[in-house]
Amino acid sequence: MTNKNENKEVEQPEVDCQPNAGEESAEQAAEAAEGAAEEQQPVDPLEQTKAELEKAKNEYLFLLAEFDNFRKRTIRERAELIKNAGEKAMEGILPVVDDFERAIQAGENTDDIAALREGITLIYNKFMKYLESNGVKPIESTGADFNTEYHEAVTTFPAPDESQKGKVIDTVQKGYMINDKVLRHSKVVVGQ
Repeated sequence: MTNKNENKEVEQPEVDCQPNAGEESAEQAAEAAEGAAEEQQPVDPLEQTKAELEKAKNEYLFLLAEFDNFRKRTIRERAELIKNAGEKAMEGILPVVDDFERAIQAGENTDDIAALREGITLIYNKFMKYLESNGVKPIESTGADFNTEYHEAVTTFPAPDESQKGKVIDTVQKGYMINDKVLRHSKVVVGQ
């Protein structure tokens, strides 16, 4: 005997696997209706312009505050840099000061002027090397042509011969340059 139920296909109704499918379509329909209602309502251009103006005003105030903070920070950093700029230079001079203090002590305890003179010359040379390493160089003036960019004439003196006219005969105070800029002009006597 054959079972009649085996040959028959059992038809089952299709079931939607999505939970609350009916609710979603209702929500979507409501949102679409709302969007359509918003599109249908005329947008007041005055209100729109006021909103844009308020947004632009807020952005402007934010940028203004940001720029003010930048300006204050820059001023503070520059003041700090100026305040501490000499720190490195002074730190390099301290060993020379130490050498001078030792020379003064040695001068009090010795009668040997030649040794004292030699010590002071060594300190001077050390100090000049330090200046040179920081871009400070003396302006060579004696015997050079008088140049107002580097020299300041203190006085004129009759030149002993024609070749010394317009030239520096003597240097009263040595001038210095720092990185190709005049730090102090040489005070000189010029031949006339």
